[in-house]
Amino acid sequence: MNKVRTVAIAQARMGSTRLPGKVLFQLSGKPVLRWTYDALKKAHGIDEVVIATSTLPADDAIARYCAVNNINCYRGSESDVLERFYQCAVAYGAQVILRLTCDCPFIDSQVVSEVVRLRTMKEAAYASNIDPPTYPDGLDIECFTFDALFAAHKEATRPSDRDCLTQYIVRNRDRFPAINLTCPLPGLRSERWVLDTVDDYKFCRELAYYLGDTPSYLEILKILDIFPQLREINGAGVRNERFYEAIHTEPLPARTFKRSEEWFETAHKLIPFGAQTFSKSHLQFPPGASPLYLSHGDGARVFDLDGNDYVDLVNAILPVVLGYRDPDVDLAIREQLDNGISFSLATKLEYELAENLHQLIPCAEMVKFGKSGTDVTTAAIRAARAYTGRHDVLMTGYHGWADWSMCDTDRNLGIYTSSRNTHVPYGDYDRFDIWFKTSSFNTPGGDGIAAIIVEPEGDANFLKWLRMKCDIFGIVLIFDEVITGFRWAMGGAQKFYNVTPDMATFGKAMANGMPLSAVVGRRDIMKKFEPPDNIFYSGTMFGETLSLAASLATIKKMQRENVIQHLWRIGADINLRMEQLLDKYDLQDVVDLKGEFPKRTVTFKDTGNATSNQLRTLFMQTMIQAGCLIIGSNNVSWSIKDAELKRIFSAYDVTFGTIKTALNSGDIKDMIGKEAAIVSPLRKVY
Repeated sequence: MNKVRTVAIAQARMGSTRLPGKVLFQLSGKPVLRWTYDALKKAHGIDEVVIATSTLPADDAIARYCAVNNINCYRGSESDVLERFYQCAVAYGAQVILRLTCDCPFIDSQVVSEVVRLRTMKEAAYASNIDPPTYPDGLDIECFTFDALFAAHKEATRPSDRDCLTQYIVRNRDRFPAINLTCPLPGLRSERWVLDTVDDYKFCRELAYYLGDTPSYLEILKILDIFPQLREINGAGVRNERFYEAIHTEPLPARTFKRSEEWFETAHKLIPFGAQTFSKSHLQFPPGASPLYLSHGDGARVFDLDGNDYVDLVNAILPVVLGYRDPDVDLAIREQLDNGISFSLATKLEYELAENLHQLIPCAEMVKFGKSGTDVTTAAIRAARAYTGRHDVLMTGYHGWADWSMCDTDRNLGIYTSSRNTHVPYGDYDRFDIWFKTSSFNTPGGDGIAAIIVEPEGDANFLKWLRMKCDIFGIVLIFDEVITGFRWAMGGAQKFYNVTPDMATFGKAMANGMPLSAVVGRRDIMKKFEPPDNIFYSGTMFGETLSLAASLATIKKMQRENVIQHLWRIGADINLRMEQLLDKYDLQDVVDLKGEFPKRTVTFKDTGNATSNQLRTLFMQTMIQAGCLIIGSNNVSWSIKDAELKRIFSAYDVTFGTIKTALNSGDIKDMIGKEAAIVSPLRKVY
């Protein structure tokens, strides 16, 4: 392996917004800047250490300190940090760059060395310990190649990219392969050891009193174990608060999707329609005006292959309820990974999660797991038929891709069934009554209704009426809560609407994106899955432990952080703003908002000069250009906070304004492009 020249560049300036002059504040008789510099000099794998500051007169003090103490100092642009950093790297002949900031006095030289070594070993373009962060705030380290920096310097135009110089590299992960150093000690990401406020300085000053030169983070933890009250000094600080505020309020450049489109051409050669999920494929997005592939996610944001970022209002078609790379869920997965993934016998995790569901879900007297919504809805239907001795199934929505669910749709190619499985509109009392009156309920093995399966997304009175009818006719009432479970309430829509079904199915959000589902129900029905009845429902991966651990962590966090309340509040805030904008642009007769706030659906009506599908296409492509990924509903997550709301509000303002302009001008076909006009109609298929 050829030796490369590695230069550590530490940013410093006197003009901090919150705490001017902080880098020269004294900690135990030594400036903050010197604490950082000394740690970098002690780290392995670094050929040169440079302090990079600006040419502003205020920063003369930094330059003077460096000159007196024989420290390398480079001065460049104040307003364009990326330019300053790039020119510094050129001046010192850096092939690999280590980036830190001088407001991190307790940077750990050992962790610095590990990040440098990790990048080298993995031959990554970018390595850090902050993507995602697992170390304390204030131990942030980034290491990247000069080629990556060169590309960022040449191509980055967004203000946040020029100010937070590595963001362009981070967003373009498909071009710049990345690796992250994970802290071996859990739960440290909430520690705040950075210097950004007056309270931070009080904390750092107190802590430094007990420390020697270049302390390790373990030494700091030891001091905090002895004096835990120190954490209270600056415990209210929020990590990267100003960064997220900036990126969600700045103007966005026009987005292009060249890499997505090129990758689609490659993937389509081997993968039918280029993706594994219908609603995540090109069939559901405006051609040429939307991303087709994502590279990574972070909290409420996702990133595509072209380096565009979005506030995500799709959230993987609803599994991501907490946010991408949630630290508590990720930790649970890592800890279980140390024990193993799939085993030759059952594990205790199966019971632990089943017990949690039993306590939370009203109908969950017994529990079986699966991997997808289709797994468990099909299992529920099979159990209902076995329990009642009947065949027919009435359903009100999409319940998976199995034959019984799709047989009476226009997507029934290759399906054969002798049962009368029929979709009946949700809330249509008359249509249901016709079935009740014409079905045979007394002949075992006859054509009577075995089950009614519904997605309980609204109208509690209708659900109560179905409950009454099912009791009268001996029908198994099944709630398909693959969507509503862990969004409407911790016990699902049945808890929220106070209507208890005989069986229910859960999935999606129950493990924050890990593949897991569950069928739950009355004991006398669920017992059909074991001898002597022995309804066969079994899967090699149904007890896979990473997903079970993720679900336990998801449930625990949702309860601790009151996530459900947050979903309702954020959804309500978005809905209120949308209604205000519909009034502003006089679009009340064109746009419909339906459903509960955790998943509020946006639909369009045909108008005189535009079809509903054309309006939906224009809606999606404009929202995407405005920085929000959406299909047809606001699928909110816990990670959407006030900063993300600003991006969402702005996107809806631009989008509804664009729709109004298109309707007034009558040129909607030109606005969406010739190909984009043929995007598939929205279908409730997940």
